[in-house]
Amino acid sequence: MVEHKILIADDEEKMRHVIKIYLEKEGFKVEEANDGEEALEKFKAEQFSLIILDIMMPKIEGWTVCRKIREESSVPIIMLTARGEEYDKLFGFELGADDYITKPFSPKELVARVKAILKRSNNTQIQSNNSFKIGKSEIRPLSKQVLVENKEITLTPKEYELLYFLAKNQEIVMSREQLLNKVWGYEFIGDARTVDTHIKQLREKLGKYKKYIQTVWGTGYKFKVGD
Repeated sequence: MVEHKILIADDEEKMRHVIKIYLEKEGFKVEEANDGEEALEKFKAEQFSLIILDIMMPKIEGWTVCRKIREESSVPIIMLTARGEEYDKLFGFELGADDYITKPFSPKELVARVKAILKRSNNTQIQSNNSFKIGKSEIRPLSKQVLVENKEITLTPKEYELLYFLAKNQEIVMSREQLLNKVWGYEFIGDARTVDTHIKQLREKLGKYKKYIQTVWGTGYKFKVGD
């Protein structure tokens, strides 16, 4: 059985203690961080299966912590916060959070969501150098390399960023506008055809695995291995 280690980053000691009790009861190993700075230090020093991240923390707030983690890792992140406005949740998902839970919450529900996310992540193999495998593809964020059946394919910087963003958010439908904002930036002047053109190029380079990038008609695209 795989042993999962989870990092809880929250400045409320009692909150961390309660979550830790429930997670350890289910067999998870737990590490704690009292602020954003400590969370990033532990993330860089150890391998975690999932991170539970508060937003309003001292030193470095949770949004920045989430953004920095996403620059180099696809480890699942659950945002846990008292901020329950819709735009907060949408912002968290745009940064790459996998789930968003508002306080107060049920610890049992939190544990159930942790299990569900880890189950969905079974097809993604996180490796010690933060690369990850999905199906027959492997993405190495540190060197910005993509391998298909262990052979590197040549991508332009934007093709790589687009594939990386879709793959780390596998099975999540992304609109063309979301992809434009995330990959090209809010200041980019262009239209949705830019995304379509790059998707077409990526599919050609993925060859027989082009089906990994699926079109969701009327919405956008998603990365999914299998039907």
